Amino acid sequence: MPGRVCISLDVMGGDFGAPVVVPAAIETVNEDPDVELVLVGREHVIRQHLVDARFDTARLRVHNASEEVGMDELPSKALRNKKDSSMRVAIDLVKSGEAQACVSAGNTGALMATARFVLKMLPNVDRPAIITALPSLTGQTWVLDLGANVDCTAENLFQFAVMGVEEVAAVEGVDRPRVGLLNIGQEEIKGNEQVKQAHELLAASTLNYVGYVEGDGIYTGDADIVVTDGFVGNVALKSSEGVAKMIREFMRSGFERNLLTRVAGLIALPVLRGISRKIDPRRYNGASLLGLRGIVIKSHGGADKIAFKNAIQIAKKAVYTDVPNRIARQVEAHLGRGVSA
Repeated sequence: MPGRVCISLDVMGGDFGAPVVVPAAIETVNEDPDVELVLVGREHVIRQHLVDARFDTARLRVHNASEEVGMDELPSKALRNKKDSSMRVAIDLVKSGEAQACVSAGNTGALMATARFVLKMLPNVDRPAIITALPSLTGQTWVLDLGANVDCTAENLFQFAVMGVEEVAAVEGVDRPRVGLLNIGQEEIKGNEQVKQAHELLAASTLNYVGYVEGDGIYTGDADIVVTDGFVGNVALKSSEGVAKMIREFMRSGFERNLLTRVAGLIALPVLRGISRKIDPRRYNGASLLGLRGIVIKSHGGADKIAFKNAIQIAKKAVYTDVPNRIARQVEAHLGRGVSA
């Protein structure tokens, strides 16, 4: 087993900030001896949530940052004016080598802009992309981009596929994962020009490309990786989360309708818990920002303690599997212009 991993946490980011991040950090260090966490944010706020908590002080420490980035703040403003924000300092710790990865539930645009500015892009990669796993009938399907790039060229989509392949191969141990391109149909004539051009690039590559995948294919497991632009990807992600919540609410209200349905619910409880766990968005929280010279994980802004803990574990796994350097080598193999992370 590799050694201990140090991860910096943006405590002030997200919809809830310290009330979620600090308890998640405390539970993580108490449960996982291989993790060391740095809580980055306003020290007096963080200390309030550490009162009476029991944890290994050698593996959970506070790093003060005097500013925070608002969820609706312009990325350019945050990058230019808030150099001591919890987000910026947490990423700076990765740049300096004091931390090996960063987790933030903060403003996605600001996180992307700051990470790109501080850590820089891997050679031959034009844009970073956000990737995460979604549940499917065959286990899970990885989807990218999920919001970093609203407008993409065919070349961008091809680069996303290359990075996604190495991410899934590293994290999941899948040999030659299947790559699909999200489209409105599987016929050759379907799709816009960017998608058609990306299709040609992928078909001519050595990637295990299986062709176009429609929206339902994400959940039926038609591919291990589904590539799309950030606009469509983010809509698909948020739609998935909404459907999962709706199904869980339908099940809850249906079994609470009367005495008979409550009894039926008790009998079916083990099965219901299993289904609820499989579609629980919290189990999939934590999206990797691929293409950077460092590891940054984006947590959902509305993440609770369980969800944020999952994001920390994703960061740990990315460190253990050395994702940035693996992506750099994969990009070199496919784009061949000389690369080193």
